[in-house]
Amino acid sequence: MKTIDAAAELKPGARKVCLAIGFFDGVHLGHQQIIRQTIADARQHEAVVLVVTFDRHPNTVVAPNRVPPLIYSLPQKLRAIESLGADTLLLIHFDKPFSEKTGEAFIQELAGALGGVQSICVGSNFVFGHKRRGNVALLRKLGEELKFSVHGMAAISLDGKAVSSTRIREAIRIGELDFTSQMLGRAYSLAGRVAQGDKRGKQLGFPTANLDVAGLVLPPNGVYAVHASVNGETHRAVLNIGFRPTVQNPNPRLCVEAHLLNFDREIYGVEMEIAFVKKLRDEIKFNSLAELKQQIARDIAEARKEF
Repeated sequence: MKTIDAAAELKPGARKVCLAIGFFDGVHLGHQQIIRQTIADARQHEAVVLVVTFDRHPNTVVAPNRVPPLIYSLPQKLRAIESLGADTLLLIHFDKPFSEKTGEAFIQELAGALGGVQSICVGSNFVFGHKRRGNVALLRKLGEELKFSVHGMAAISLDGKAVSSTRIREAIRIGELDFTSQMLGRAYSLAGRVAQGDKRGKQLGFPTANLDVAGLVLPPNGVYAVHASVNGETHRAVLNIGFRPTVQNPNPRLCVEAHLLNFDREIYGVEMEIAFVKKLRDEIKFNSLAELKQQIARDIAEARKEF
């Protein structure tokens, strides 16, 4: 999948373009339906598939106090979209000037830059443009003017309720990771870049890779058996999510750190993706670092039984 940052870069030639537009956090079952419909349209009309999404949640700019924690990091989202078979992805930088653009201007500019739009596919509750004034009805009106069709896809339901990014975030928060995977249509995973830590794990004899997961929704604190994928390789690992209460720190912060079994390479700056196998225990405060070290050894032994 080719990623572009301006519609004019697509250059579809004489072919028209089928668009899927959305933020697509998690690329869940509902999002997949939108993108697959777009691909089907493109095949029918010998058109080009273009998925249009944004580099950050719109609330980051328009409502900074109401930014939801995300399900996926941006690279993780783009990989999930690519796996569905899209030709090209337009990644729009969502900033203040873009947020002030009307819905009409957004669609008209897209259509003009692309040379011809065959169809636009969105969710039925899709809103867009300045102050979220655009909706599917506006898209249909613009479609009549600019000669493209519109699909406002109904939500997919699971257990009698619509699958949504909001519902998935709540499932992750309470630890319903199997149900999360069902709504995502793939195994839930958490991804972030490996950042420098305080090397406390190494001092204890269990070096860890600390993940930068700022802005992401996290499962409940605790210790998990996981698979850690890095540089195209998958490793068995033990993951800790929590504030490390045994370690004295006047300003404790939430840490997500993975101890990869039988692994000793430096991987700072590399993205790691964590797939959860089983929760081993809750976060516990121990009386000493020696007790903590003994428990970590038991956690590793328990994790090995799960693989």
